Amino acid sequence: MEKTAKTKTKQKESYFEAVGRRKTAIARVRLYTKKTGITVNDKDYKKYFPTLRLQKEAEAPLEKMKISEKLGAVIKVKGGGLSAQAEAVRHGIARALVKFNQEFKKRLRRVGYLTRDSRMVERK
Repeated sequence: MEKTAKTKTKQKESYFEAVGRRKTAIARVRLYTKKTGITVNDKDYKKYFPTLRLQKEAEAPLEKMKISEKLGAVIKVKGGGLSAQAEAVRHGIARALVKFNQEFKKRLRRVGYLTRDSRMVERK
């Protein structure tokens, strides 16, 4: 008997990866060109960030560049509180957008999305 080898060819999806930080929160962001929507820690970002302010904070770079319908993001975030996590997500998405298109850098820099807010809680 002849054995037939089954090979699964998984098509690699192209993505742009960046890390965003704020206080002790760290967000690993992957921007996909063939997906839409934002997922944070395997949940929809609207479920993960319960308030409208945090949702707007997280999606701000995509809205600013007017490409929220064309790109999707998968984000892993840890540390800090929800507010710091939302700002870390914003920073990570902005950095990934610059890797996606270098021309976005000037506009994102002007509104302050590429600047890492380095303030930390001071020790007692």
